[in-house]
Amino acid sequence: MNTMENKFEVQKHDNYTTIKVLVKKLDTHIAPTIKSELVLIAGNGEKNIIINLSDVRYCDSSGLSAILVANRLSKNAKGTFVLAGLQVAVERLINISQLDTVLNITKTEEEAINLIQKNDKKN
Repeated sequence: MNTMENKFEVQKHDNYTTIKVLVKKLDTHIAPTIKSELVLIAGNGEKNIIINLSDVRYCDSSGLSAILVANRLSKNAKGTFVLAGLQVAVERLINISQLDTVLNITKTEEEAINLIQKNDKKN
């Protein structure tokens, strides 16, 4: 388990990696670090990524950008990206941005894991 200045933690599992954001705001203060971490994760050959936002109450355009980087990296690696645990304000932003039509979104991290395992069986 890797914790970056207590802002998020990364956990590597057998067939997926989870990033849990531990702060209330996914914004310009944390998004660039998460993007860098995502590039490292993808560079290590990981194709299935979950970002858990259950603690996040606010997200700005740089946060959305980090989410889209994760989605692109997973897609390029023929894997699955899942966004889990959206709070009301963040979910509203995702919907307004119409990203709910292109992203896999689950209520819980457990549902995200199940989705990845289901998709892995298909491939």
